[in-house]
Amino acid sequence: MVSRSFRVMIGIMTTAWLLGPMLAGADCLPPSIAPAAKRAHTITPDDLVRLRDIGTPDSSAVDMPSPLAISPDGTMVAFVLSQGDPDTNSYCRMLLVADIKPGAVPRVVDRGGAFMMVSANVRGLMVPFGLAATVTPAWSPDGRSIGYLRRDNGTTQVWQVDVATGTAKPVTRSPVDIEQWIWASNGTMVVSSRPGQIAIRAQDTAEGRMGWRYDARFAPTYGPHPQMRGTVPAVIEAIDLRAGTIHKANSVQTLRLEARERGGNGTRLVSAKGATAWLDADNASPATPRRLHFTDADGIQSPCTASACVGGIVRLFWTATERGVLYLRREGWAKSQLAFYRWIPGTGAPKRLWVTDDVLLGCLTHASRLLCLRETSTSPRQIVDLEAKTGVAAPIYDPNPQAARWQFGTVERLTWTNDYGLPAWGDLVLPPGHKTGKALPLIVVQYRSLGFLRGGTGDEYPIFALAARGFAVLSLEVPQTIGLAFPGLKDWDAVNRAGLTDWADRRSQLSSMVTGISLVAARGLIDTHHIGITGVSDGATSARFALINSRVFSAAAVSSSSLEPKTAMTYGGPAWADFNRMLGYPRATDEAPAFWKPASLALNASTMDVPLLIQASDDEYLLALETFTALREHDKPVDMVVFPDEHHIKWQPAHRLAAYTRAIDWFAFWFQGVVDPDPAKVADYQRWSMLRAEHSDVSAGNRKPG
Repeated sequence: MVSRSFRVMIGIMTTAWLLGPMLAGADCLPPSIAPAAKRAHTITPDDLVRLRDIGTPDSSAVDMPSPLAISPDGTMVAFVLSQGDPDTNSYCRMLLVADIKPGAVPRVVDRGGAFMMVSANVRGLMVPFGLAATVTPAWSPDGRSIGYLRRDNGTTQVWQVDVATGTAKPVTRSPVDIEQWIWASNGTMVVSSRPGQIAIRAQDTAEGRMGWRYDARFAPTYGPHPQMRGTVPAVIEAIDLRAGTIHKANSVQTLRLEARERGGNGTRLVSAKGATAWLDADNASPATPRRLHFTDADGIQSPCTASACVGGIVRLFWTATERGVLYLRREGWAKSQLAFYRWIPGTGAPKRLWVTDDVLLGCLTHASRLLCLRETSTSPRQIVDLEAKTGVAAPIYDPNPQAARWQFGTVERLTWTNDYGLPAWGDLVLPPGHKTGKALPLIVVQYRSLGFLRGGTGDEYPIFALAARGFAVLSLEVPQTIGLAFPGLKDWDAVNRAGLTDWADRRSQLSSMVTGISLVAARGLIDTHHIGITGVSDGATSARFALINSRVFSAAAVSSSSLEPKTAMTYGGPAWADFNRMLGYPRATDEAPAFWKPASLALNASTMDVPLLIQASDDEYLLALETFTALREHDKPVDMVVFPDEHHIKWQPAHRLAAYTRAIDWFAFWFQGVVDPDPAKVADYQRWSMLRAEHSDVSAGNRKPG
């Protein structure tokens, strides 16, 4: 199970996990010269897999570093564009430069490099996560060159590109990955890496000759060997680009790089004159929201005491004079909106300039404007230029013009309060051309619904492609964790323990699901005998809990399955077991049915008649074996597939397309009686037909809200 604190940590991770080269062959064409969009059509899984991305695709990652870089003269923007190709199972990656003006046509200045993903320090071990890393280019001070991280032949290096000629070359040739870097001057770069990893790998290899001791270095789901430790110190070096020499960075260069790393997500500012603006909580409790603070060049501190300066602030900017602070803040019903404020210290409360339902990511200031990535529920990510005072936006670049031809159907934002008094919301998506009075099967997708409705958290359940196949879809936003209601809790471990007590967080999430579904059902839009649920990560845990503790759902598809009595204390390794014990989980050898009965599919297998599809990565399929085995031994309708070289989030385009397609086929089979004649799907339908024959009562839809 992924804890809430771990999810928050992942939301701000910027380190790239460095992969081996992808298979070559993706058509690497920018939209301006790519094949023209076809005529209007409903959205398919292939459409979604081939979306062009700028930055991390997760729309809820509002505090990630910006993937945009504005030139020193303020006229151009540089960014990396990435597009998956499921046919070749590869990625096209390009470094583009565009003028900051409406209708800009970007120019490709470099092309190539492999997919780069986030790695996470999980209980002291560095493990691949699968989520695309944010790669932020940087202009040289004179604006003639751009540097950026690029991965080739198994390592990530800093590359330098001549903007005028497009000549690109690697600056570093490190035996380990370069993780952070900055320009110190036109002729100097400062880079950070962890060469100590080489010695640790050598030590592990040497120890392996006599056998490894099984200890906290192991996480069995990631392989039968010690994992790289997350405590390896960073080494910071300076590179003289003209001489080609490398030496230890001086104190000023080190401080600049460390400041870049700390402030990379836009929550700490230092002006040229020495003023500082930052966010900090009034105490150490995670339940305490962070407050906006300001210190002028003379060291005089001015915390903002207004309510609009506390909580929900995701990015800070200086005003043009650097005497005041501009900021974006999540607010409104369950933080579903984004507002822009201006605060001048010493002049009273901040002023809200505008508010929007759109998602704005990676915003940067230039003159009196904001350059941002913008998404809506039906618009994939675009670069826009906003007037800071009004929020009026001018489009700069749309990397996915083909989306203008897609038929989305209708999207409606619904709000409600769950049984715990927490505000909740979700987006209801109906198929294109839906006729009033026709009750549709409903699919629930979790657990974030911000921005473009792609495939939920983890991006495995394609919302608009499901709607195009005749399903209503309810995309849910998870309510606030129960533990954050207790300001006295000292750390995230305490917050997670509070949420685990009597499975309070799971019950709160289930209440939000059932309430939202009931709102839709009351309008006669859905067939309450055919409601499906999906989930990745925490969403998968919530789906499992919902199957056990409600009679709402009649089919399910999840992408991981770890919450079981033996699994939780065994397959994650000793460090994960110790962590779970600290939270309050029983030992693997304890008989604790009272604790596990509300959450364990294995303990409830004898009564679990809901068809369950598990699409697991090879990193995590061990976590599903206890569930799968128990259901199989009780002759229940369960099917599981395992994807090779995958992680918590699936990153390979071919696998993402397969997961999308199989999920749609699964629900269409059970709810609509549809069998796709595609020969490649024969094995799936043979298995599912056997399950249906053995459980004919299930296919009739024997569950309903209650």
